[in-house]
Amino acid sequence: MDFKDIKRIVELMDDHGLTHFKLELEESKLELRKGADLDLDAVQKLMSFAPPQYMHAPQPQMAPAPVAPAAPAPSSLVGVEPSADGPGPGEVEIKSVLVGTFYRTPSPDEDVFVKEGSEVAEDTVVCIVEAMKVMNQIQAGVRGTITKVLVENGTPVQYGDPLFYVKLA
Repeated sequence: MDFKDIKRIVELMDDHGLTHFKLELEESKLELRKGADLDLDAVQKLMSFAPPQYMHAPQPQMAPAPVAPAAPAPSSLVGVEPSADGPGPGEVEIKSVLVGTFYRTPSPDEDVFVKEGSEVAEDTVVCIVEAMKVMNQIQAGVRGTITKVLVENGTPVQYGDPLFYVKLA
């Protein structure tokens, strides 16, 4: 895990109003809190153990070569259905809030969280996105009816990929 990963986690915490995040991996642990009183002595003590950061002299840069625009792909990921028309009138997308693997069920032997025709409320869990061995529950965020499931189970998804269409109630 590097600084970019931690910065992205902080951005996601801001986007979703989270005040606490904890992640434990085999080789490292990360716990972030926002809005709580901060123990400055503890922070300074931790910072004194941080490895030094070395600055490298800037390399001379050449003018960038012109790049031809890439042709748009119908879908950059296998399993993410392309949709030419997008959501219909009165529909919205439920999008992935992180990069990971999309799962429609809590475990392989259980039923799907939602299917086409399922009624959802704002706090209804619609799927799981696994990222860095952490199962993240994705909530609908809106009230309505699932009209289309756009991603196959076990498929990699990117941040912002549409997962479902929902007809608003």
